[in-house]
Amino acid sequence: MLDFSKKRYLLDGGMGTMLQQSGLEPGASPDLLSLTNPELITSIHRSYIEAGSDVIYANTFGANRFKLEGCGYHMEEVIDSAVKAAKAACGEESLVALDVGPLGELLEPMGTLSFEAAYDAFAQVMKQGAASGADLIVIETMTDLYEVKAAVLAAKETTDLAVLVSMTFEESGRTFTGTSIECMTAVLEGLGVDAIGINCSLGPVEILPLAERMCALTDLPIFIKPNAGLPDPRTGAYDIGPDQFAQAMKEYLKLGISMAGGCCGTTPEYIAKMKDVFSAADVHKKVRKPAEHSVICSASNAVTVDHVTVIGERINPTGKKRLKQALIDEDYDYVLSQAVEQVDAGAQVLDVNVGVPDIDDTKVLPMVVKQIQAITDLPLQIDSSNPAAIEAALRVYNGKAIVNSVNGEAKVLDTILPIVKKYGAAVVGLTLDENGIPAKAEERFAIARRILDKAVSMGIPKKDVFIDCLTLTASAQQAEVAETLRAVRMVKEQLGLHTVLGVSNISFGLPLRPLINRTFLALAMENGLDLPIINPNDEDMMGTIYAFEMLHNRDKNAEAFIKRYGDAAMGTMERSSGASQPNTQSGKEPDLFYALEKGMKTETIHAVDALLDKNDEMTVVNDYLIPALDQVGQGFEKGTIFLPQMMQAATAAQGGFELIKDRLAASGRSSVSKGRVVVATVKGDIHDIGKNIVKVIMENYGFEIIDLGRDVPIEKVVQTVVDNRIKLVGLSALMTTTLKSMEETIAAVRAEAPDCRFIVGGAVLTPEYAEKIGADYYCKDAMKSVEAAKEVFGL
Repeated sequence: MLDFSKKRYLLDGGMGTMLQQSGLEPGASPDLLSLTNPELITSIHRSYIEAGSDVIYANTFGANRFKLEGCGYHMEEVIDSAVKAAKAACGEESLVALDVGPLGELLEPMGTLSFEAAYDAFAQVMKQGAASGADLIVIETMTDLYEVKAAVLAAKETTDLAVLVSMTFEESGRTFTGTSIECMTAVLEGLGVDAIGINCSLGPVEILPLAERMCALTDLPIFIKPNAGLPDPRTGAYDIGPDQFAQAMKEYLKLGISMAGGCCGTTPEYIAKMKDVFSAADVHKKVRKPAEHSVICSASNAVTVDHVTVIGERINPTGKKRLKQALIDEDYDYVLSQAVEQVDAGAQVLDVNVGVPDIDDTKVLPMVVKQIQAITDLPLQIDSSNPAAIEAALRVYNGKAIVNSVNGEAKVLDTILPIVKKYGAAVVGLTLDENGIPAKAEERFAIARRILDKAVSMGIPKKDVFIDCLTLTASAQQAEVAETLRAVRMVKEQLGLHTVLGVSNISFGLPLRPLINRTFLALAMENGLDLPIINPNDEDMMGTIYAFEMLHNRDKNAEAFIKRYGDAAMGTMERSSGASQPNTQSGKEPDLFYALEKGMKTETIHAVDALLDKNDEMTVVNDYLIPALDQVGQGFEKGTIFLPQMMQAATAAQGGFELIKDRLAASGRSSVSKGRVVVATVKGDIHDIGKNIVKVIMENYGFEIIDLGRDVPIEKVVQTVVDNRIKLVGLSALMTTTLKSMEETIAAVRAEAPDCRFIVGGAVLTPEYAEKIGADYYCKDAMKSVEAAKEVFGL
């Protein structure tokens, strides 16, 4: 098996490229060739092995139940034949990886596929791959970290094979869905994969700075499989040859990577040249020593605990009658409003606790976690005393969470810590045990050390262990206040751990609680408190933190402090008008722009309903809904929000549009379409995620979409355009081999409908090629499609 301490491994190249050169028809499933022409597949594998590949990927990239639907073969026989074809090419030294690609479906909340269904689909693939004799599993070309987590759990829970994962990034350093290098690394390191990497989309020059970032974050083995540059859409040829590719890959040796190969466009000649360069370089593998940072994250937002990090406390029913009743009544809109308010107030992590006696928290906690992560990208702290609820929530959480909490009792540690380890979370340890909370700092410190030792023995990194020295009420245990502060300092200085405190407990039963809270907070931070659990809507508390960070020179040039308070009136704790302000909407008319931006569907419907009391339906659409969507779209274009948030906003907007449609229908009127648009994935191409996203966004802008699906015959597009007098057609293609179909479709439609206009998009398209094939607009994303449609229809 793989031994990264002794060897740097060469991977194979682009199987798809070789199959295309062998005459694979556009639209044909490459996975089926392992059944229909296994000799061809074996010969391609053998050519890579002869070129120097130590590991070859079985021809199973799309072998899952979604992509094989209707092909006439069972997924199990496709995978079995592919692994056997690869094994037939191998000598004693070569290894066969089960190659696992994306399912081809969008997971919730962007799409309709549940996490559980994705897991089941991947589990089928993993079980069969292991049964067929694969030596390891490679999960590759992923863009959605949530889908990656489902695949990793399926692999680790159904097989004993090593698991390697690579995602595909844009030059921005984020995937299509907004996942960053930092988030990917934190999550996969926590889940215990054997190696991580980057493949596809970019060439070796463009991937290099991303690989540098990844290498600086983890000591996990790292592997890189770039494309051979960029393809010429007309010929399909890539612009970096074997020699240039190999020389570019030589730079990765300096980073200390463990494996390298090629992706699209890389033939066996590329691997042979890379082997020559790597052998001639005679460079010993660099030992990487990344800095130890505590990182928690969602799929798109990584929070490094190197400053005072605020955990919002408002989603915890203890002492909150309104929240408690909302959980009992399943009023999750109220729960979400508490999340949004804390995000706007400046929380960096949200505590999520649904501990009410009248509810089943094993069902409610994961449900609430799913809903919260659909509307915010803040990391979450899973807060429960029920191990089953903790595991259920961690399983569906998209990111690396904190678990709150364990304590010094052996039974608790033995129950909770394995769950924390399995899902790669951080954990809060409370300094109490079966004897209660010790009075003295030394005794609490001893419990903290016990928790740390147990966690590390179970494989949980020291950096992921946080300690809560427990805030006692000054009204009842005044002398113990100093002991809490002393314990915090001891844990920080002697154990080197981050510390947590529920700050507001200090003032219970006393007058002027805000004064006591902020004073204690300042004392605790001075003694080493890193993660205060507070109400971020309390500006006195937040101001104390911002001032503390500035005075300790962590907030360089007081930038954060000035941004938050620069325009505040002298002597007040008002925030600047430019800072994001919470919108509680208490007693006010619902704010449509705010609700839509936050992806809150119920609030959006309420806001539209309120606007309809004073405006006609089309005024609400044109003056409110569309501008609100534009505002979200601008954030997407600027990179301040990502695809999941944009899709959630679209879902919220859809609720408002449905209300308007119902109003119009009830009055005997019909909604006015801004124009009918045909969308299709061209003949020979079965990839339709991008097309589906365009459809959702354009429908929310009031365009009537006729979706012809994927692998659409040219004549069907022509007939639909003619029959419906269509002015605009959107065509998508992911593969270079199907771009010819796009060009032929445009030409055929133009012959029958000369005035029809075309928008085109897809990973392999360029503006220049779009112009060459007769398209009117090249649209790199859904928002560009909306802009083009507005121009075509004169809006």
